[in-house]
Amino acid sequence: MNDILPEQSPVWQYLENTVKDVLSAYGYSEIRMPVVEQTNLFKRSIGEVTDIVEKEMYTFEDRNGDSLTLRPEGTASCVRAAEEHGLLFNQMQRFWYQGPMFRYERPQKGRYRQFHQIGVETFGMANSDIDAEVILLSARLWKRLGLLDSVTLQLNSLGSNEAREEYKAALVEYLLARKDQLDEDSQRRLDSNPLRILDSKDPNTQALLDSAPVLTNYLDDESRQHFTELTDMLDAAGIHYEINPRLVRGLDYYCKTVFEWVTDKLGAQGTVCAGGRYDGLVKQLGGRPTPAVGFAMGVERLILLLETLELIPEEVKQPFDLYLAAEHKGLQSKVVLFADQLRDQLSGLRVRIHCGGLKNISQKAQQSGAPIVLLLKETDNQQLCGTIWHQNEPEFDLQETQIKEKIQNIWQA
Repeated sequence: MNDILPEQSPVWQYLENTVKDVLSAYGYSEIRMPVVEQTNLFKRSIGEVTDIVEKEMYTFEDRNGDSLTLRPEGTASCVRAAEEHGLLFNQMQRFWYQGPMFRYERPQKGRYRQFHQIGVETFGMANSDIDAEVILLSARLWKRLGLLDSVTLQLNSLGSNEAREEYKAALVEYLLARKDQLDEDSQRRLDSNPLRILDSKDPNTQALLDSAPVLTNYLDDESRQHFTELTDMLDAAGIHYEINPRLVRGLDYYCKTVFEWVTDKLGAQGTVCAGGRYDGLVKQLGGRPTPAVGFAMGVERLILLLETLELIPEEVKQPFDLYLAAEHKGLQSKVVLFADQLRDQLSGLRVRIHCGGLKNISQKAQQSGAPIVLLLKETDNQQLCGTIWHQNEPEFDLQETQIKEKIQNIWQA
């Protein structure tokens, strides 16, 4: 688990604010869930034989002996909250959330035991149009961030639960005959979660899968039609995608559409956003059958990608627009008041005042990263004036009435 330091937080805010803007344009509403839930919620939703439940959850007993878990993902919590507050039955909902998740897994580049996700969940819509919308929404976000050319959309359909079970039986039969050639993790998954073997990184296992049964050959007609409609809409929108028949999601509740946005800019761990349809989860958690589709993206991974590709705007890196200082101690109270006047009149202007004495004004101003520096002075008849520095441009000596206009012109330019 790691701290996010003051010099890092502007980048987080930039990403979060960009996401909020895009989600707002699509009419999604924010929901906030607690970070602690009953352990059984995740066992019922994720599946007791998944790696998350078996190895990665932070689970403990409270003083009443109840088993609680720090949430490892957001979908189950969102379903629990929406069902608990009567937001699902016979309703259409579009939610989003953000916050920390917790998994006890080996830390690696861009991945931590406390990590942050932004998630989108939609309920009550069974057709492929909402699948297309959440994918188009994510594509718009990549475009806004400058990432669209650095990520690739991978698609697959898992079909209905019945079709997937039929495929799972055929896959297990094929792999059991070659069990001794599988890697250790895949041998264990053969009994517990065989579809995850398709996601194995072991080259020998991948070679075996080249001749294995393919999921698309087992799709039911409805799922096949659903997937065709989705790809037709993506084609019409100009969204490039790759169909990956081995793409599965690691959680038990997915059906039909699954997708991932992947990148080759961060090494082997290349997924930056993943999701799909999970029509059976609400019923699985005790509600009435409700179609649903959503996705989650890792904030740390996206920030690492933005930094690697040098896509963070310069204005994000500079936390202040103006550094304001007094020429002498007697002016400090006027500087404080003048700064607030500037904030009132120039909405959005970020001002830092030089406090704690008048030493090292030039050095502190430079360290602040502010592109505009104002040294406030006073004329003989006690009228305010000032000297403005703007990056490498010459100094400007101005009267008080001119200062605000000059700062506004520089700032808006």
